[in-house]
Amino acid sequence: QVQLVESGGGLVQSGGSLRLSCTASGIIYGINAMHWYRQAPGKERELVADITRGGSTEYADSVKGRFTISKDSAKNTWYLQMNSLQPEDTAVYYCKAPMVATNRGVVHNVWGQGTEVTVSS
Repeated sequence: QVQLVESGGGLVQSGGSLRLSCTASGIIYGINAMHWYRQAPGKERELVADITRGGSTEYADSVKGRFTISKDSAKNTWYLQMNSLQPEDTAVYYCKAPMVATNRGVVHNVWGQGTEVTVSS
């Protein structure tokens, strides 16, 4: 069974940085892309950044220039480097793999459990 586990969240002051990690476990043959979402209290979940298997990246306008998504394929781990954090970045951050090829076939929309980021002013 494939699982995604996020880590790296916490409390940081405005202007600070955090690096989130998302590690995939299980018998995985391939993951086509990874998305990072966030959900702030009382708001809908929004897509923050994504990276394809080939390394192409896209970002939400609200984080462009401040956040960087990357991956370490050897470790089956994806990262979200967040710089110049602002209170409006406070949210639970989730990673999601749209499609994972496993020994039991293709699994769609695998989500992690989320990691909380709080930015104080």
